[in-house]
Amino acid sequence: MYKPENGVALNLFAGAHLARFVSMQANYIFNRNAVTLFASSTSPGAFYEQPRESSQHAFVADLLLYFRNRQSGIRPYLGTGLAVVRFRSPAVTGGLIHGIAPPTGDIESTKVALRSHVGIDLKLGRRWSFRYSFSETISGNPISPHLMPKGERGLANFQNLFGMLRQF
Repeated sequence: MYKPENGVALNLFAGAHLARFVSMQANYIFNRNAVTLFASSTSPGAFYEQPRESSQHAFVADLLLYFRNRQSGIRPYLGTGLAVVRFRSPAVTGGLIHGIAPPTGDIESTKVALRSHVGIDLKLGRRWSFRYSFSETISGNPISPHLMPKGERGLANFQNLFGMLRQF
């Protein structure tokens, strides 16, 4: 099992309008999270609990579908796209270990992922908007092969992002 915790995230993006209600967007997303790996066995008292740090760098190409035209002060949208995600969790020492060996060494991978998000742009002036976005990036789980037995769930990365949007 593993238990992820929300951490710091940064999303830099640039885009272009393709049509009245459709835009394309390129993103660089960085986030860092704490994760705890936990395993137990039917052997009496055999378990481990290993706290780790993890980071992800993602390059994403998105299409956004807006529900109001560009002149509107409130523009909700849906977006989806493909990403290349670089995951890394460096080796750690410590944790609680009794009878089962936790993963050793770095856990690293680069995978293709699907990103889906919803958001809203709130116009603040002629060229500035406030943006809120909730996204999920789904990919293969780089931690799973290091667990015994292997985890069955994909890696889901949820983000609530707040920021500023400048139109040129």
